[in-house]
Amino acid sequence: MPTLLLRLAGPMQSWGTKSRFDERDSDLIPSKSGVIGLLCAAMGIYREALEPVLELAALRMGVRVDQPGVLRYDYQTAQNVIAADESKVHPTTISRRYYLSDAAFLVGLEGDDQPLLARAHRALRHPTWPLYLGRKGYLPSPGVYLKDGLRDEPLRDALGYPFIGQRWSSDQDGNPLASQRLPVWLESDDGSGSLRMDQPLGAFAERRFGARYVVADSIEVPYVPEQAPA
Repeated sequence: MPTLLLRLAGPMQSWGTKSRFDERDSDLIPSKSGVIGLLCAAMGIYREALEPVLELAALRMGVRVDQPGVLRYDYQTAQNVIAADESKVHPTTISRRYYLSDAAFLVGLEGDDQPLLARAHRALRHPTWPLYLGRKGYLPSPGVYLKDGLRDEPLRDALGYPFIGQRWSSDQDGNPLASQRLPVWLESDDGSGSLRMDQPLGAFAERRFGARYVVADSIEVPYVPEQAPA
């Protein structure tokens, strides 16, 4: 079964699934709703569209953590915020917005609809709208597109892709390790694992998300020396 790989790396990224009011959270790995939303932006799928979102949401997702990053938050204020019951105006409201600093993830989406994955792969190279890592202003660097990101192999095998982080581990003599095990989170199809409420259930304009389950595991990734510049 084919798998599409995405590289999610950048100075800042945020994948909140529980945000309410002035506290904006971020999970420690990309959410499925955020990844599908990114693909919709690349493919030019409008917020009101239903069927294209459900097609993408049916793909099975896995995440490999190449660089976990550091959880931080922005301290922001907003002025003249109208109360929900419109009874008053708050002169200043404090908002904490959490994000991951300097993280890198390899995301895989597995499905038997190869033409859909091929369209998504082409769209990542030439996206219709700008791509963000969970929040506007959080730009991917390097880009999400991987030239060889459309793999003719199942999800777990595809996540054995070469390391995409910045710092490969070394031994005590400073030599790069021959391989290292990296944590992965694989979507479960039997209800095992931990619960996440980030499965898109409708158009993004409706903001309806349901449950899915993910299982924690790890995968061996071999060291690949960097190619010398031509």
